[in-house]
Amino acid sequence: MNRRNFLDSMVLGLPAIALQQLLAAGRVQPHHTPKAKRILQIFCPGGASHLDLWDYKPALEKHHGQPMPGAGKEVSFQGANGNLMKSPFRFVPYGQSGKHLTEMLPHLGQHADKMGFIHSMTSRSNTHGPACVMMNTGYVFEGFPSAGAWISYALGSENDNLPAYVSIPDVRGIPPSGPANWTAGFLPAEHQGIAFNAAEPIQNLQRPASITERQEQDTRGFLKLLNSRHAARYEGNSDLTARIAAYELAARMQLSAPEVSGLAKETKATHELYGTGDSNPLLAAYARNCLLARRLLERNVRYVQLYCASRASGVDGLLNWDAHKTLEADYKRHCPILDKPTAGLIRDMEARGMLADTLVLWTTEFGRMPTHQEGTLGRDHNPDAFTAWMLGAGVRGGSSYGATDEFGRRSVENVATIHDFWATALHLMGLDHEKLTWYHNGLNRRLTDVHGHVVRDILA
Repeated sequence: MNRRNFLDSMVLGLPAIALQQLLAAGRVQPHHTPKAKRILQIFCPGGASHLDLWDYKPALEKHHGQPMPGAGKEVSFQGANGNLMKSPFRFVPYGQSGKHLTEMLPHLGQHADKMGFIHSMTSRSNTHGPACVMMNTGYVFEGFPSAGAWISYALGSENDNLPAYVSIPDVRGIPPSGPANWTAGFLPAEHQGIAFNAAEPIQNLQRPASITERQEQDTRGFLKLLNSRHAARYEGNSDLTARIAAYELAARMQLSAPEVSGLAKETKATHELYGTGDSNPLLAAYARNCLLARRLLERNVRYVQLYCASRASGVDGLLNWDAHKTLEADYKRHCPILDKPTAGLIRDMEARGMLADTLVLWTTEFGRMPTHQEGTLGRDHNPDAFTAWMLGAGVRGGSSYGATDEFGRRSVENVATIHDFWATALHLMGLDHEKLTWYHNGLNRRLTDVHGHVVRDILA
């Protein structure tokens, strides 16, 4: 290498890497003063029933067993529907607001006065995979960036030693459509979610015993030089720069990741609050994931996506909330798993002052029918009505927005879309959803497509 080539390499290489890191640290200035600095998104795949969890419908109890007025022989996702079916569980009032929620979530019910409910959610798909992707990316087709990727791109990371975006799959498996739920899509690849949980920490971080620390440091230095040359030669290749950034992050995570995954350092009282030692192994596993989520958030991971349940199974409702046949038995299995650990997570974050600048979201892909699926004691898919809620930074606790009809079949009052939901979340993060864009295939793409309005009624 002669002197000229060496100087060219310095000019085009190392500054390019430095610029990439600066851009990754914060690409978009907030459009207004943010209420939240980070997001926790809790996702219950399978289409968790609004009618059996959050959306109290006395008319279902009154008209149980009768045909739904005006419906005729309605056919939904899996076929014909029978008569109206009340929830097998009582709805009871919680908190000073007296919000009626299912008796099956007594721990979460204690936080009702902190929650802002959107009871009029709608989706564009009644199929699990596309609907999960729709909820997480704003599009029914795969290949679009998830909300966490948009947040990572817009605001970058506040911790150089941990990913900006972490997705925590349930121990029972990944959700429908898998990594498409935490993809970076057409955004630079560095913004995709890093998936791991308490049961399976990030793999391959430890240095092999045959390699000394000095050898590793020397190798990293040499690799950085080669990477800088290669990046300068192929400028604009986001996959390449993301790979370089990923390896550099992995090196830093050799120290930080084991520390953040060290749940044993938590107090006995904290473990009891979450239920990590519960006799139900699925509840205990989800509780450990909840505790991991808090540890990530308090170390300023920008976006944490926490799953409670997995993809559909051969037996409906066994591994997720897809209760087609035996809703009562299914929800007696799922509700306790969600309830205590999630409530403990919220309680712990509140005690640590984290709710002041953390936005908590509860989501699912769609709702369920108010009728029973013909020949069963379950409910079919319903994309025309479901509930989501927000809690924490900037949310007006004890509020409700929108409503479904008297049976919960359709959203009829202040009908809300998934784009409205994300417009609101972005607003709380200080971002204007119409200005957060990425030019792709001739269009300035957005998380909210060409739609979306901020739901101001649930804002503090």
